[in-house]
Amino acid sequence: MFRSMYTAASGMTAQQMNLDNIANNLANSSTAGFRRRRLQFQDMLYQNFVMPGAAATQQTTMVAGLQVGLGTRTAASEVIQLQGDFNTTGNPLDLTIGGQGFFQVSLPTGDIGYTRSGTFHLDAQGNVVTADGNPLQPGITIPTGATSITIGADGTVSVTQPGQTAAQQVGQIQLALFPNPGGLNSIGKNLFLVTTASGDPIIGTPGGTEGLGEIQQGVLEGSNVNVVEEFIQMILAQRSYEANSRVVTAADQMFQQINNLGR
Repeated sequence: MFRSMYTAASGMTAQQMNLDNIANNLANSSTAGFRRRRLQFQDMLYQNFVMPGAAATQQTTMVAGLQVGLGTRTAASEVIQLQGDFNTTGNPLDLTIGGQGFFQVSLPTGDIGYTRSGTFHLDAQGNVVTADGNPLQPGITIPTGATSITIGADGTVSVTQPGQTAAQQVGQIQLALFPNPGGLNSIGKNLFLVTTASGDPIIGTPGGTEGLGEIQQGVLEGSNVNVVEEFIQMILAQRSYEANSRVVTAADQMFQQINNLGR
């Protein structure tokens, strides 16, 4: 009975973390480029009373052993890399990657951050930056007074200046692709950092031979969170938590019965 209490407690702890993950998904349902996470669980150690395959007699072995599990735990949080819905904004600095890849931004620490959020702006010097002021890499500067900004599917950035009819190319957006994007380290602010699990980035031109997606201007990729599915997962987590709590209650009642035997 002590074992059942600890086993049920492990299930309650796992579902509590599951609910925390669901809450984070729902909280970011309107975050541009957000990728929802799904927790993965695994069973814990088993107490072996009879090992499978143990000798039953000199000529026979146990076909099935006797093992009692000691509960569950959260093993990993999987990032679901499905494309989010596209929302047309008309803003020339709102960009979407139609397919695989990440934008690259330079962080104050000197590291390169990777993001799916294409909400870019211009700083006081005309540099293309994120909302936090982190410049896009490779750096792109829009000349002062430019009347239009055009970004092609291959990432080519062109501007038209006053008194000119021909567009002038001012930069080229490059994207990064990872062998295992699920291994990137989330640091908040829509940013990821490279890890040994993600592998080294493959840098290339949008829509090129590396398998990178094309860039769409004036469009934002929304979160890939399905609110209805998250609510269903919330109900399942709540019911599982409730079931494990009832196991604790049942074990407690059995202890009470044992304690009352001597009365």
